[in-house]
Amino acid sequence: MLFSTQEFLILFLPLVLIAFYSVVQVRIARQLVIIAASLFFYGVWNWHFVPFLVLLTFINWAIACQYSKSLNKIWLTSGVILNLSMLGFFKYANFFAENIDDLFGIHHTTWNIIMPLGISFFAFQKISYLIDLRRGDKHIYSLVDFFEFVTFFPQLISGPIVRHNEIIPQFEKNPVNPQLWENISKGLCLILIGLVKKAGIAESIAMTCNPLFDQAAQGHLLNITEAWVAAIAYSLQIFFDFSGYSDMAIGAALLFGLQLPYNFNAPYQSHNLQEFWRRWHMTLSRFLKDYLYIPLGGNRCSPARQSANLITTMLLAGLWHGAGWSFVAWGGMHGVGLTINHGWKKIAPFHLPKPIAWIITLSFLLFSWVLFRAESFSTATHIWQSMIGLNGFGTYKIRHNVVFYLAILLVLFCPASQNLVNNYLRPSKWIAIVGGIAAAFFILLIGGRIPDAFIYFRF
Repeated sequence: MLFSTQEFLILFLPLVLIAFYSVVQVRIARQLVIIAASLFFYGVWNWHFVPFLVLLTFINWAIACQYSKSLNKIWLTSGVILNLSMLGFFKYANFFAENIDDLFGIHHTTWNIIMPLGISFFAFQKISYLIDLRRGDKHIYSLVDFFEFVTFFPQLISGPIVRHNEIIPQFEKNPVNPQLWENISKGLCLILIGLVKKAGIAESIAMTCNPLFDQAAQGHLLNITEAWVAAIAYSLQIFFDFSGYSDMAIGAALLFGLQLPYNFNAPYQSHNLQEFWRRWHMTLSRFLKDYLYIPLGGNRCSPARQSANLITTMLLAGLWHGAGWSFVAWGGMHGVGLTINHGWKKIAPFHLPKPIAWIITLSFLLFSWVLFRAESFSTATHIWQSMIGLNGFGTYKIRHNVVFYLAILLVLFCPASQNLVNNYLRPSKWIAIVGGIAAAFFILLIGGRIPDAFIYFRF
């Protein structure tokens, strides 16, 4: 079930809210409503994986309980290995087998392995909890608390990647409190903003982006204008698509009185690559920093070792995004870019003017997104060649050009969604009227379309 569908917005979500608030005074009852709704939400995609999700969650909880009794860290290590093994099998088995077979000149017949939706996200949640226990955290939760933490449907499929100590303590708080109507109003605003981003902007820009990348993949030579439009369009599409999902997830959670961590903060306004990763997919960046980069040594070591740590972290970040060498190379690009960024800060005799730093950063991002989106290295290389003018000049007519140019203005000058809702929107009947009309329009709009899954669903 997708957030940007009529089934979710006018059927599933309202019914779950009615059930939730009808038993809201009883903690266990409202938690069971959310767990049941979350398993149903997950099962709509494929019921066969609901037992897998339930069993893996139960095993992780049992491992934590066993550790609390014995204090033997082998339990936690085994749990981390288990989660990584499940992630590795479902997401990377064919990738690794294919590459091993290629080394020996053997043709690999692809195994029919269906990846459970959201495994990259809920596996990381469990891993972070087990590692926290290993580091000295003493929180052992009830089975119900742990199940709600893992399965909570707004963040189950594509994040944000929520930590146990950020959300489980909130379960105890009755949502019917003085903040109730503020949470509901902000939640509805974020859901609407996310819906506009996804259905109004990302899907419109995709109509420009996808044909250009498809033409490049088929060997058609793009001119310089087409190549830059393709790169800019995908940069806009992936931002509005994924940040739109995150806005809707955070907004839906607020309707239940739960606050999820923010995931985006105007990333294309960054003046360097390090700042970009503090603003883009913030919960993944935080996870990689706390559970990979710092354990490797972080920046508490020699410059050479720090560079190796950065590149290793970003290579694995690329691999996390997809089982393909283009994703690994994309991560490597960012690793090298971050290394240069850190080195420049340490040895440069001057700071670049902010406009120049912003142009360099944005140009790097545009070139790197081409590799992330392209179906192959050859396609990415072709588009890069076109971007620097090697395949000729020309023009291109952008579809939905008003949306395209508006999207550019929004990413460059508009505050992040959460800042807009928290700092700029104030209770007003006019906002309510305009918001209601916009919501009705976009709900009708998505009813006439074939549902288009969020980009990060496949990661």
